[in-house]
Amino acid sequence: MKKNLKKVLSLMLVLAFVFSLAACAGESADSSSTAPASTDSTESTAADSSAEESTLENTDVDTSEQVNINMLVLGNKPTNGRMEAAVAAENELLLEKVNATVSLEYIEWTDWQTQYNLRLMSNDTSIDLIITATDWLYAWPNSKKGAFLALTEDMLQTYAPQTWAEIPAEDWDLCKLGDTIYFIPEDQYTQWTNHGMFYRGDWATEAGLTDGVQKFDDLTTYFTYIKENKEGVIPWDVPGKNNMAGIISGYIASNSDYTTIIGTDTGNFNLFAYQGDDYKTVVSPYLDDDVLYDAADLMKEWNTIGVWRDDVLNYEGETRELMYAGQSGADQHHVQTYIGLQPNMEKKQEGSDAQMYWWGYENGNYCADLKTHGAMAVNASSENPERALMVYDLIRNDEEIYKLHNFGIEGTDYVMTDDGKLDRPAGWDQSTDALDTNFWGGRVDKYEPARVTDYADKDALFAELAAGAKEYQLSAFAFDPEQCPTEIAAVADVCSNYFPLLAYGKKDDPKATVDEFREQLKMAGIESLMANIQQQMDEALAQ
Repeated sequence: MKKNLKKVLSLMLVLAFVFSLAACAGESADSSSTAPASTDSTESTAADSSAEESTLENTDVDTSEQVNINMLVLGNKPTNGRMEAAVAAENELLLEKVNATVSLEYIEWTDWQTQYNLRLMSNDTSIDLIITATDWLYAWPNSKKGAFLALTEDMLQTYAPQTWAEIPAEDWDLCKLGDTIYFIPEDQYTQWTNHGMFYRGDWATEAGLTDGVQKFDDLTTYFTYIKENKEGVIPWDVPGKNNMAGIISGYIASNSDYTTIIGTDTGNFNLFAYQGDDYKTVVSPYLDDDVLYDAADLMKEWNTIGVWRDDVLNYEGETRELMYAGQSGADQHHVQTYIGLQPNMEKKQEGSDAQMYWWGYENGNYCADLKTHGAMAVNASSENPERALMVYDLIRNDEEIYKLHNFGIEGTDYVMTDDGKLDRPAGWDQSTDALDTNFWGGRVDKYEPARVTDYADKDALFAELAAGAKEYQLSAFAFDPEQCPTEIAAVADVCSNYFPLLAYGKKDDPKATVDEFREQLKMAGIESLMANIQQQMDEALAQ
């Protein structure tokens, strides 16, 4: 960016919101996590220009000083050396094109919600690009707090011209607070990230579930069978320490018509929703609905059965690896993870026929992915915001760089088959050889080949999901938590005390515990918080 623009950016930073200590939350994810996208987003938004006319070669950009662009990503840092090798090869091209290199800084999964927000609060000038999302990675709160740089149309046209040209205006609108863009959507990558339970089809059949798990309560039958018939196997070896809320929200989705209101988290918990088609009214099943009693009763039953280990609330194990090893009967994550898990499970446990039951399957209570389930922001404290955008533009749009960043080095990390599919070299193992660069803020379908290792029925699964999905009605609503930080902190504290006990059935009288939980929520100010959310929503919908 030109010198005078840097002065403008400095002034913008001074005027930015002060970072607060409040941390928001989302659902736990893992190294296979993915995001949403549109496959037909090709309309140009750049005024009087095309992608061809808006290339870096046609701009007056000073790249004489070599810089490194540090990208903050989510996931456990790989230790096999493959990420470093691929990034080194990628950096040769980045140096040639924009005189910059890229490095990755990982927020690992242990306590990731807190660590991510603390890292953004640090105002560290060494961070340049930040993976974010509106539904699980706090994009709106961090935009409001001043963590992300405001992106003008001129900046985007100059330093990320291809990205600017290919994202349609309506998708840029999804990234705005008021009239200001704060992040770039991963809007051209097709995926489904509805959460649910992975289970073994062979064991489900043995348990009498010949059609698989068709409703939430079928999981009880499945887990009971494993406990009684599969010695040495924990039905669902969940790391409760990293998943304090369990799957109560999944039970509620499958047994009601509530839709969680994204961005209204209290700590690591999602309490607020709209019900049915009434998206204009804020409600909470955690405050007033018998469905929470039912969920708590079932979790108590599961604890009695022995669905998880006794010390689940202190456990931090790797459920997926245990499932691959035949030591856990289930794992919980989303559809996109299942696409890779299914064939990998078959490879490791031949005949296991891994299946997935997603929350809301039986009642159609699930939504299509948001186009901002994955996004990229520029750190407000970055010393090189211009070059950060230039590097991002290349990773997203230069096919050679894209492949190095996302797939690694051809011949070592991946191979291409004669029919154009991505495969892995002989002996390659997901558990030990994965690249894990976790670029979840700019993938595009045009550079994503079909994979030999994908679930064979992926297209049919996606079609089934699309046929039944609802549209989330509040994608443009951005709740401002700074209006009620005291209530949010107090409610989050109550949730931290009660959710683990309810989610893992650790209280003898679940109903009494739910009643106590609700009273404590009221004392913490949940009704005032709900009123504030309602007021903000009313104002947003009136615009």
